[in-house]
Amino acid sequence: MDDVWGDQLVAPNSAGWISSQYSLGMRILIAVLIALLLFLNVLLWKFDDRGLRQMRALEIAVQAQKAENAALTERNSALEAEVKSLKEGLDAVEERARADLGMMRKGETFFHLLEESPSTPAPAATRPSPRP
Repeated sequence: MDDVWGDQLVAPNSAGWISSQYSLGMRILIAVLIALLLFLNVLLWKFDDRGLRQMRALEIAVQAQKAENAALTERNSALEAEVKSLKEGLDAVEERARADLGMMRKGETFFHLLEESPSTPAPAATRPSPRP
């Protein structure tokens, strides 16, 4: 009884790997299946939109989005604390009114000091000298 795979395979250094008992049709089928396997592998790695290259790009995008989300979560926490402070305490409201709007309480005196820039000459130095 002949086995499909056979017990006598040709050695690698001779004419080929496939036993000489296989028919030409079987050899062609094996060659086509190997070529199909290689073709699908190339598609998976190089050209497919759902391939490994696309997966790597999506992993990088996910990492970037996670970093952005962490920064936004931190910012939201700071804003939430500020809103809570503004709702509960009048000190924060007063501080914002003074800093942002320039407001002051009744009875307070506001002094606004202006500094002269060193590039402008003093008024005494700009007097014209009399002509003879």
